[in-house]
Amino acid sequence: MRRIQAGSALSAFGLGFTVPYLYVYVAQVRDLGAATAGVVLAVFAMAALVVLPFSGRAVDRRGPVPVLLVASVVAAVGAVGMGFASSVPAAVGAAALLGAGTAVLQPALATMIVWCSSQAGRTRAFAMQFFLQNLGLGIGGLIGGLLVDTSRPGSFILLFSIEAAMFLVLAAIVGTVRMPGSPALQGARPSEGGKGGGVRALLGHKAMVQLCVLGFVLFFACYGQFESGLAAYGTEAAGIQPSALGLALAANTAVIVVAQFLVLRFVERRKRTRVIAAVGLIWTVAWLIAGYAGLGHGSQAMATAAFVSTYALFGLGEAMLSPTVAPLVADLAPESMVGSYNSAFALVKQLALAVGPAVGGPMGAALHGPYIVTFVLFSLGITFLALRLGKRLTPEQDQPSLALKPSKVVVRHEPVRESETAAA
Repeated sequence: MRRIQAGSALSAFGLGFTVPYLYVYVAQVRDLGAATAGVVLAVFAMAALVVLPFSGRAVDRRGPVPVLLVASVVAAVGAVGMGFASSVPAAVGAAALLGAGTAVLQPALATMIVWCSSQAGRTRAFAMQFFLQNLGLGIGGLIGGLLVDTSRPGSFILLFSIEAAMFLVLAAIVGTVRMPGSPALQGARPSEGGKGGGVRALLGHKAMVQLCVLGFVLFFACYGQFESGLAAYGTEAAGIQPSALGLALAANTAVIVVAQFLVLRFVERRKRTRVIAAVGLIWTVAWLIAGYAGLGHGSQAMATAAFVSTYALFGLGEAMLSPTVAPLVADLAPESMVGSYNSAFALVKQLALAVGPAVGGPMGAALHGPYIVTFVLFSLGITFLALRLGKRLTPEQDQPSLALKPSKVVVRHEPVRESETAAA
């Protein structure tokens, strides 16, 4: 488990070097224009949507380690290709490889965590992964910001080379992990395992379908707005300086890092769906504070403080979700379909991240009031959907700590027979 977590953190560290600067790199450093940069980002997202429906079946049939090794190499090739991309076809091709490779990493890593953890320890394992990934992204972004120089394309070649190296390090570390007996190797396939059977089984699992709907709303209302709608709203409606956006993102990361293990004990003792419902209420407050920042006609300092507070509250919600949602996906999955369930949920997340900026960006820039109202309603929708999902879960799925409580059955002692005593 330690090696899996270390590899996950290092891959996030590598991504942190380049993700914040991809648009600037393509549009300005390589001088390919804003339109090309938009196409590159779209291809990066679309590649993930293409490969994720197939990656889950591959994980279930071959195991997560071989799939992760292939994905790491593909992502490394894409990163190197992006570093040297000086034309539109090269940039688009590299983005496709990078997007496809990185998209498969997360469900493969999640499946490895599930296979290497017990139900009791799964909550903490996913919380640790989320903590280390955010820490890696933050440190990678900080170091990348010190190395980057828009006047020197060579500085970006260095950044993308570091990112590629981290993917290969991930592959090397995971390659040494000996996984416990996997369902794929034991032939424990579901009876519906024929063509399309896995998809039919997943779509027939009403609790999982409801969780996917809830997941889409979660990611659409939060992650899908960070770098698009909320940023556009902050600069246009609230008059936030671009430098303050960096401060807001730093506050988000800081809250996640500080609060992750503080909230873990609170989360472990409560129903998962109640925790998710509470996140919806916290994010409702966050959007109302964002509304004040842009529509409250306060001072610039107050608007900036409110905007940073919005991102901080989002971070608190994220810290509560990390030990809740991913373990729930694993607990809902049949033993032989863990990879398919993780990939399906990753696909839902990717769809939300693709639709979120497309909807939120124009609204945040021009329709300030309706933008805030829309996402206040989405946040309240999270609470409603979470409480509704709780009705479809077993008590142990909703609150795994119940399975750890000692039995209240009193052992009844029978008298020892004389014949048994003599035999002893």
